[in-house]
Parts: sequence; C-alpha cells; structure tokens
Amino acid sequence: MSFVLALDQGTTGSAAIVFDEEANPRGAADREIAQHYPASGHVEHDPDELFGSIVAVGREALANAKVAPRDIRAIGITNQRETTIVWERASGRPIHPAVVWQSRASAAICERLRAEGLEPLVRERTGLVIDAYFSATKVRWVLDRVPGAQARAERGELVWGTVDSWLIWNLTNGRVHTTDVSNASRTLVFDIHRGKWSDELLAALHIPDKMLARAVASSGTIGEADADHFGATIPIAGIAGDQQAALFGQTCFAQGEAKNTYGTGCFLLANAGARAATPAEGLLSTVAWDIGQGLRYALEGSAFTTGAAVQWLRDGLGLIKSADETEPLAASLNSNAGVYLVPAFTGLGAPHWDMYARGLLIGIERGTTRAHIVRATLESIAYQTRDLVEAMERAGQRIAILRADGGGTANAFLMQFQSDILGIPVEVPAIRETTALGAAFLAGVGVGLWPSTGALELTRRVAVRYEPKMSRDQRDSLHRGWLRALERARDWAPR
Repeated sequence: MSFVLALDQGTTGSAAIVFDEEANPRGAADREIAQHYPASGHVEHDPDELFGSIVAVGREALANAKVAPRDIRAIGITNQRETTIVWERASGRPIHPAVVWQSRASAAICERLRAEGLEPLVRERTGLVIDAYFSATKVRWVLDRVPGAQARAERGELVWGTVDSWLIWNLTNGRVHTTDVSNASRTLVFDIHRGKWSDELLAALHIPDKMLARAVASSGTIGEADADHFGATIPIAGIAGDQQAALFGQTCFAQGEAKNTYGTGCFLLANAGARAATPAEGLLSTVAWDIGQGLRYALEGSAFTTGAAVQWLRDGLGLIKSADETEPLAASLNSNAGVYLVPAFTGLGAPHWDMYARGLLIGIERGTTRAHIVRATLESIAYQTRDLVEAMERAGQRIAILRADGGGTANAFLMQFQSDILGIPVEVPAIRETTALGAAFLAGVGVGLWPSTGALELTRRVAVRYEPKMSRDQRDSLHRGWLRALERARDWAPR
C-alpha cells in the first residue's frame, strides 16, 4: 500500500499525519511552538523552530504509523499563510524572526499605502485589502528594520517567502525556492487574475523581484525532500495555504460549497469557481488552488482570534488548564448573563478590518464567574463566524450548510451554539483535521495516487451534524449584544 505524508505547519503548532490510499489516517504527531510578542500588537516565531518541529513531527508520525519512508509516495505541505520570513540566499539563515500573520507590526506601512491611494489597485489586482495581515508589508517592515537589508535584497543576497517556501527550501537543502498560487495570493503583490507577481505593487513597496519565490500549481511534484530528513528521498507534490487546503480537504469542489475552520482564527471560504469573485462587504477574493486545470478561486472571510482566545484563557489568565475544560464550564450556565468578550487582541479581520481594535470584556458584574468568561469566549467564536456568513450572504453567496473543521469542532457546546446562532446545520467530518487531509489530497493527486476529485469525494464522511434549536428572536438578540460590544472595542489602540 502507498501512503502520503501531510505536513501541517500552523500558528500554534506543527503536525504531521500519514494517510493511506483510502484517506484513512494511519499515524499522527503534533507539538506546540513558541509564540513571541516583542511589542504591542507584534507576533513572531522562530523560523528554525518551525522547520525543526515539522521534521520532528514528520518522523514521529511515520513511526506511529509503522510506515517505512520508502512507502511514502509524496509529501503534502500546508501552512499558516501570510507569516513571512526573510533569509540569506547563500547560508539559508533568517535575518529576522518570522513575522506572523497576526502581527500588526506593519500597520504604519499600510497607512502610507492607503494615503498614496493604492487601495483600489490592490483590491483590483489581488482581491485583498491593505492590511498588516498580509505578507508584503511585513517584508517591507523587515527590510526597513534590519540595517543594510534593502541593499542586500537588491543585490540578490536575500530571499523571502511564506512558511511553505521556508519549509521547501530547507527540505530540499536550498535547491528549490517556490510557493504555490494559493499562498502567493495572500502576499498583497500577486495578480490573481493573471497568475503572476505584480510589478506595480512590488515597485510600490520597493521589494526587489530577486527576492521572490517561483509561483507554481498546488498539485504536482516540485522537488524532493532529501533523505536525511525522513529516511528516504520523497517527492513534494502538494502545497496550499492552510485554509485553501481545508477547503480542498472538505471536498468543496463545487461552486458555492463552503467550510469554516476553527483554529487559531476562523476562516470561512466558499468555492467561487473559475472566475474570481468580486470582493464585497469586507470579504476577500483569493486563489483556492490550481491542480492543473487552471486557477480556481474562493471568497473568504477571516476572523483573526478565535481558538487563540481559548489559548489566552489557559496561558494568559490561567482560568483553565486545558481547552477540554471549556465545554463543561460553558454548558454549566443557562445563558451568557450579558457577558461578552471581543477578542480583538491583534485587531479585527473581516468584515470589519480594524487594525486598531483591541480586546474587550464587557457586561461583568459581581456575580460573574470564570464560567461566564469561558462561555463568552466560546460564544465570540460563533458570533464572529455569523458576521462572516452574513457578509457572504450580502455578497450573494448563500450558505445553507456549514462544513466545519479544525480543533474547535471537538467542542460540542461551541458547535451547537454555532448552529443556533446561524440558524443552519453545521456538519463536522469524521476527519476533523481537514487541513492536513487537503494537503495529502493535493499531493496524492499530484502523483496519481487518486485519479480525480471525484475519487476524493467518495472518501468524505460526516461524523456529527448539529441542527439549530434556538429561536430566531433569541439568536438575533444575542447577536445584537455582540455587535454593541464590538463597536466599543473598535479604534482603541494608538495610531
């Protein structure tokens, strides 16, 4: 039997899963990675830890699956998307820590671009908005911050990439500098209509094109991981940003099919077909994938802080020892008692796009307990998702069923509340880690292990389906309370 190794480098950790020919997980491993907060609104990772952790979990997953490295047909890579790394071409050493997608470090650069009137061009070329979320302004910030970096970049001594590029560079020992079109579309300098880097936007940010990775299709062999990493030379044949990988893993191959991933943030994507959707209502138009049939697009809404807020309850406040505690604590209450948390720790994403919003806990009284704060945290995830769903509906994309995935789907309270607050069914697949599954599917299709997307659809299995139980009046009243709280959190951080 042949197998695929999926490597999933995420915001809070790295994971690896070995899948067999029937898309069954045979062995897995994961570990957390350190988060660094050097200044208010700044978030960074150690690039060497990102790569070291992905190799470690890959080896462990192979051992747990009891699969020999020579039986791995291909590697699929999926990654936290906009996180940006700049490194030396000759040595492979990073010149600065990785600037994480959540980081607001480049907010001032974004303000300058807006003042220069570049928003319409960015929107038209990339389907994105000018925001510190995206990669290119992070590159500009690093080049400004590190002495001599701009001159070195212009001489061709420095390269940059998103995390997929960094992993591939290291897995191939510096032979391959590439990214796929889904990751490229998140940089703010990739023309999603023409499928190539935009000279105009690169010039606006003074980013030399010598730094760029080659943008390739999401499926198909692009290089080989050296044997010293996993014990055999293995083709790398699938690449996609984590949210596009989850859309592929959820087999959302038809236009209009949508999924929401409950991870560090929440990311709602709907398949838009072969033509880029006109972005509206604070949503983004992005490349979904290219599996050899041309570019396919998605309409996207991103909420920055959802699962990360649960992590904050554990690590920041010490209210819980593990995420598993949140479900019984939230369920112990009959209501939220008017307590709302707006987890705008690094600003607000879609559809609000406020880089200067900050977190807010409101409605607390003397009788407020940790259970209320925990419940408000879980509810905030569902409210942010409703904001995204409503924005899609206003843009003409109705969602009748929400396919959910990611770690948050293990929380039955959250999933039921999500169905209630949306008023539509929520389906959780048998394999919740559809991000890794999507990477495996892309790699397997790339080497012919699966002949078509039709074959992949046959593997989809639903584990749980949640139906709404709440009245329309009740869910609308709760959501109005959320919107009132959200308004009070906006435009708080100094500019």
